[in-house]
Amino acid sequence: MSRTHARTRRLEVHGNARLTPVGRLTLVMRIESGRPVAHVAAEMGISRPTAYKWWRRWQDDGEAGLIDRSSRPRSCPHRSPVELESAIEDLRRTLKLGPVRIAARLGVPASTVHRVLCRLGLNRLAWMDRPTGRVIRRYERSVPGELVHVDVKKLGRVPDGGGWRVHGRESRPNRKRGPGWDFIHSAVDDQSRLAYSEIHPDEKADTCVAFWRRARAFYADHGIDVTGVMTDNAKAYLCARFQDAIGEAGARHWSIPPYSPQINGKVERFNRTFLDEWAYVQPWPDNATRTAALDDWLHLYNHHRHHTAVGGPPISRVNDLPGHYS
Repeated sequence: MSRTHARTRRLEVHGNARLTPVGRLTLVMRIESGRPVAHVAAEMGISRPTAYKWWRRWQDDGEAGLIDRSSRPRSCPHRSPVELESAIEDLRRTLKLGPVRIAARLGVPASTVHRVLCRLGLNRLAWMDRPTGRVIRRYERSVPGELVHVDVKKLGRVPDGGGWRVHGRESRPNRKRGPGWDFIHSAVDDQSRLAYSEIHPDEKADTCVAFWRRARAFYADHGIDVTGVMTDNAKAYLCARFQDAIGEAGARHWSIPPYSPQINGKVERFNRTFLDEWAYVQPWPDNATRTAALDDWLHLYNHHRHHTAVGGPPISRVNDLPGHYS
């Protein structure tokens, strides 16, 4: 492969525009061969000043000079002082104040505070971890099955005849005693958000192992080969039996650091969603009725409910996978 062809392969973006980095490289190679700049500019259908501009950049910076530069000015005399930006950042991270309240404390316009927060990436409180003030780094795997988030949510059972949501809090005969707890075991695919859930009476290791094997079969039925699993540090997930179940199909297991649920955030957000849209969406007459409604809600979530991060229902990212026959 010639030197010029190698450079062309590295710089190629698309071949339709007249002066992509590939066209600029062609331009400077012709000039470098000794031909007049004006002649090369005429051949390529550009002005002489434009040809000279790219020729100078090639002489100063080489290949890097042929890449588009940011239109951001090199200096901004009217930019807020560093001390003011630091004060705005400190109030945002520590007290979680909005632009108007920060502006009132510092004596500057709220629009200035908002611009600084945007520049720092702190303009949305939802992007921050509330206890620490750190910006949560969003991520998404590129392939379904590359990472599946697994978690358990503890949920109080509904007494026969309905609970306090039906009869009111004052009608409960004994507030300290209830019908017990359900444990909703859930798995959510990182890339597609395809979810699978089951309700069990506990969160013991054997229950978690059996749940995971059925969840893996569910994803396999949708053409998804699970190669990674992420959980919290519950003892059931760290025991040898669960580790062996993860490794049966060659998958890898990750445990999140303690007190960092945001890392396993996709299943944590799924837990909030099913609480709002299934568990507490209406007063239930008994626990069996609510339990029976879970499967229908899961079908709605996977096949019909629009997911903002996906741009459609989760199944929309699964239908075109090899081996999927839905």
